[in-house]
Amino acid sequence: MELRIAGLSKTYPNGVEALKAVDLTIPQGMFGLLGPNGAGKSSLMRTLATLQEADTGTATLGDIDMLTDKSAVRRTLGYLPQEVGLYPKISAINLLDHFAVLKGITDRGERKAVTEALLKRTNLWEHRKKKLGTYSGGMRRRFGIAVALLGDPKLIIVDEPTAGLDPAERERFHNLLAEIGESSIVILSTHIVDDVSNLCERLAVLDKGQIVLSGSPEELVAKLRGRLWIHYAKRAEVDALKQAHTVLSTRLSAGRTAVRVVAAEAPEGFEAIEPTLEDVYFAATTGLIGSRA
Repeated sequence: MELRIAGLSKTYPNGVEALKAVDLTIPQGMFGLLGPNGAGKSSLMRTLATLQEADTGTATLGDIDMLTDKSAVRRTLGYLPQEVGLYPKISAINLLDHFAVLKGITDRGERKAVTEALLKRTNLWEHRKKKLGTYSGGMRRRFGIAVALLGDPKLIIVDEPTAGLDPAERERFHNLLAEIGESSIVILSTHIVDDVSNLCERLAVLDKGQIVLSGSPEELVAKLRGRLWIHYAKRAEVDALKQAHTVLSTRLSAGRTAVRVVAAEAPEGFEAIEPTLEDVYFAATTGLIGSRA
């Protein structure tokens, strides 16, 4: 099964063009959607999740028209928004049971088996009777995934899933998402490049409502290979380097500033460096590579 998006556009009443003729084909597995805040990621996710209407374009999941057959979409969709609204005084097992009823799992025995399995899968079984208001941020995100997995969805959308998580919870969440991606289409919408680099076989960069770059991490990194150079400068030298070169990024490192520039040949005083997916992201959102280059 594939998700095919063609010419998808959305303009809000205040005139903001959130999506501009977005084209994407997303196969089974983990797919990363990278972009800065305000790029249109949440608008695209909300449109696919049937929470808002598109102005123009098409989106199909297998033989389901996602823009017109919303009931069919909701039967096969799992959605984890950036902010999960939970009832703090209800236990995890009781609220998950309630959501299972809303998902259409009305047989009590089946519902019990499904909710117990999901709480074990998300490593929440030992905490199932605790009130959700006592859960940590990572536990709330894992409960959100349990809700999203009700009904065995074929398309799962997760919006900024690891924002604010500590490293241990982030690692647990990565492992859980990777497992889910073995049997479903999972769209990971984020501005955290490492999440996509660790999890996704394919990705797209969205900026100002447009897809500016897409492909596998290896393909995209290759676009900068042989064109990226680094120099460790004193802070007082940085402004002059920015004037003289196409600076991709600057970052403090051991008291000095690591200045990375894009150029066809090595500038004086610079040495070659292997590009990362983060370099690709910066280059795509500043127009140095991709559809706006």
